Amino acid sequence: MSLPGSAHASSHHLLGPSWLTHIWEDTGRWLFPFRSTPLGMLVLTVSASVPTSYYHGDVHHAVVVYLGLYLAALGTGGIKPCASAFGADQFDSGDPTELEKKGSFFNWYYFLINLGSLLSSTLLVWLQDNGWWGLGFAIPTVLMALGLAVFVGGSRVYRFRKLRASPFTSICQVLVAAVRKRHVQLPDDTSPLYEPTSSSSAPESSPNIQHTNQFRFLDKAATVLPPLDKTCTALPMCSWSLCTVTQVEELKILLRMFPVWASFVIFYSVAGQTASTFIEQGMVMDNHVGQFAIPPASLSIVSVFSVLIGVFIYESVLVPLVRRYTGKAKGFSQTQRLGIGFALSMLTMVYSAMLEMKRLAVAQASGLADQNVPVPVSILWQVPAYVMHGAAGVFAGIGMIEFFYDEAPYTMKSLCAAFSQLAVASAAYFNALVFSVVAVATTHGDAPGWIPDNLNEGHLDYFFWMMAALSLLNLAQFVHYSMRYREKATS
Repeated sequence: MSLPGSAHASSHHLLGPSWLTHIWEDTGRWLFPFRSTPLGMLVLTVSASVPTSYYHGDVHHAVVVYLGLYLAALGTGGIKPCASAFGADQFDSGDPTELEKKGSFFNWYYFLINLGSLLSSTLLVWLQDNGWWGLGFAIPTVLMALGLAVFVGGSRVYRFRKLRASPFTSICQVLVAAVRKRHVQLPDDTSPLYEPTSSSSAPESSPNIQHTNQFRFLDKAATVLPPLDKTCTALPMCSWSLCTVTQVEELKILLRMFPVWASFVIFYSVAGQTASTFIEQGMVMDNHVGQFAIPPASLSIVSVFSVLIGVFIYESVLVPLVRRYTGKAKGFSQTQRLGIGFALSMLTMVYSAMLEMKRLAVAQASGLADQNVPVPVSILWQVPAYVMHGAAGVFAGIGMIEFFYDEAPYTMKSLCAAFSQLAVASAAYFNALVFSVVAVATTHGDAPGWIPDNLNEGHLDYFFWMMAALSLLNLAQFVHYSMRYREKATS
């Protein structure tokens, strides 16, 4: 990556204390949550290290614990969407070499996230299982504090975006202006739509976005009504009655992103099965490998290893190989990468359904259908499902981060990254809803339901087939959408 001087971001080599002011102005939107995360971990460390006798009752101890948890959650919610966007901002999209490296950045960013997950699910879990709760919280606290120090220490060479206003304000202005002009007749010629020529040649100025014919109603926000609009375009209040074409197109981009966002709700609903139904399935399988007993929940490590190895294979083998045929610097297009990930997610559910059918057949043949005991089917048969889940993450999980950054409007990079994280959270709620509906719909009368306490008399395979069908419909709608999707064009 070359040093500062990009077409879309500027670098500040600052001398003296003024650089702290720039850090707060340019990265303050996630510097506060970056600080709240180690603070939350510090509170958790104290709550686990100080004997409960020092607290005035269990209620006070619970308050301290929940305070730490919510501080850590607040910090995580602020860091995740902003860290990937800020990291990608360091690459110049106008430089082909840096553009290629930016694609690799998202891969290694996802790689490091999973590497941290691997360490936390092995070393820290082992410490806490052996009673070292305080140390288990202290280690990530120290690491987060070091991360904050490294982040601030490198601030002199960062590239910073200079944004014109809050993206939420811009969205509201377009909606209000379009509603206020709802009776206006749109011109056939779009050239009269309001788009002032940028008077600034600074590298951090936001590029204009070319007009599109989708969601034409919103174009009314940029329609000039003489003589009033022509005489008040410079006044602040006119921003709520007359918007630029770029502002309108930014909102259109968000609307065009919604089908992709909805696709990831289904994708992460499938991913959520690795922490729920996959574990339940493993608990009624033979978990002995020789003299060792494999805890069903620990198989999630296979998925993490699949991601770590998959990133290496994707970067060193797949991208150079596919690049020869497509001629694209990244090998796959964004929609191709996402589509492959969605297909692998669907195959994960298909395989799990077939495995459950086999497990139930063995339980029936062994006379264990009415007993809540493991059946003689090795838990290692779950490994391919975890491998496919990890591979799906390499394609769709990383592709999601890259898509929501590249296709986001210039002023909404972090906002769109937050939308991608919102899809993960929405998937968790969707999973809870699906489980509730399945429980109500399949337990009528004396029927045990699809997912009873005794899985040997249930039909978890039906649930997996249902998720596979949802994944297939999701893949079909995404393919249909991707054939019509138009990437943003700037002028």
